[in-house]
Amino acid sequence: MTPASQRNGRRPSANYDVAKLPPYSSLPEPLLQFAADRDDARGPHPLRGLASFGPYSRSGLATYTPQVRVATVGPASGQRAMRELLAGLTHEHQPGDRPDYVPPYPGFAAVFNVGFDLADTDAAHISLPDRLDQLGSTGPPHERVAAALAGAVNQLNDVRHAFDLAVVHLPDSWDAGLRTREFDAHDYLKAVGALAGIPTQVINDRAFTFRYRASLAWRLSIASYVKAGGIPWKLAPLPGVPSDTAYIGLAYAFRGDPREAQFVTCCSQVFDADGGGMQFVAYDANDPVEDSDQARHNPYLSRDDMRAVLARSLRTYQSRNGGRVPRRVVIHKTTGFRNDELAGAADALEAVEEVDCIELTTNVAWRAVWLQASRRNNERSQPDRYPVPRGTMVPVSGTAALLWGAGNSPGVSSRGNFYQGGKSIPRPLLLTRHAGSGPLEIAGLEALALTKMDWNNDALYDPVPVTIRYSQLLARTIANVPSLPRAEYPYRLFM
Repeated sequence: MTPASQRNGRRPSANYDVAKLPPYSSLPEPLLQFAADRDDARGPHPLRGLASFGPYSRSGLATYTPQVRVATVGPASGQRAMRELLAGLTHEHQPGDRPDYVPPYPGFAAVFNVGFDLADTDAAHISLPDRLDQLGSTGPPHERVAAALAGAVNQLNDVRHAFDLAVVHLPDSWDAGLRTREFDAHDYLKAVGALAGIPTQVINDRAFTFRYRASLAWRLSIASYVKAGGIPWKLAPLPGVPSDTAYIGLAYAFRGDPREAQFVTCCSQVFDADGGGMQFVAYDANDPVEDSDQARHNPYLSRDDMRAVLARSLRTYQSRNGGRVPRRVVIHKTTGFRNDELAGAADALEAVEEVDCIELTTNVAWRAVWLQASRRNNERSQPDRYPVPRGTMVPVSGTAALLWGAGNSPGVSSRGNFYQGGKSIPRPLLLTRHAGSGPLEIAGLEALALTKMDWNNDALYDPVPVTIRYSQLLARTIANVPSLPRAEYPYRLFM
């Protein structure tokens, strides 16, 4: 159809204000707190902060764990390579990739103020058969792998006093038994380890041949330190955010066949305002699902179930904080809040002054290009060589805004601009507030800060807040291991 203005020979009106977005905000890069006994031990870069100041628990962990002791499990043919890989964490390494981001790795003891070595008892080092058909006695491949892993964890439990962390090698030669539609060896190992209170670190064959040893050492050493009970960093205080704020991430999983949508499991993760106190809460919904088709696409809880899971989460927070009720609670999930869920949250958190229910949508169609003004008069602006800066926030309504959690982060690079990953145009998060009040920028700053709290890698940020990432991780584990008891678990057992 041709517009009437063109049919009449007139040019169409160019009123660009009709489609103009509201002014954007630029949120600052959140700072991390490193050595707890130094107020100046803060910075935005996790690796440089560790190298300069040491971890948050630098002066605490060493008093009762002067050395991280490592047990090992894996096929006999990989034992030597695994020992060499772990020994490499005690040595210095120069960065070979991402030179504008990765600093030199100075060695485990130099970074974390504790030693790192293999457990000194042979019983803590378990060799398994190299061939998949030699695992166990009968059954399909995945059952043989499950039996081998459960048996290894049971053996390690007998010498639990001799080690702090178990490193488990899952080789490529076992691929046929590592993953099926109903089974995932990684998740199964996390579940059986959690039941025994044993933190585990999974490695595959690629770790033995990975070229960039500094990056590998940073990743493995941070994860090992956390799983042994250490805290690498916390969040520095956020402007405008009360110190007695608690964050809860919600995710859902189906027990059994998800097509039946019969048993909904809710998983929450509780954090203190500084990103500490990470505890998982697994809860079985009691009320039946009313609309199974809708539940498959947008899982939800009844009012009673939402009240129950949040009341349990609140008790978990209070148990870590001397019975004190938080002044403010922020709830994150990736699906919308139904009215029953909002009512259940209000019931459970009646004693809390402020409650924010925030939906964080990760799969949105929005994209944006950062423009730079031309240096010449009367010329159009030009696309920048780097994407929209991380922390850019654009309102789309009174209760929703786009937040670029991924993007250009020039303040953390040694060379100026820095885009993590360096590929594609980053997509924003859509932040929608279903309950609460105050500036959306506060909710955005909190979400941005929580992207920096994934202790299982060496990156500047995760694309989504850790409230979302790790509640989803537990939900996935429960979906793959539905027999996992519904209880509270330390974060480090599942990372």
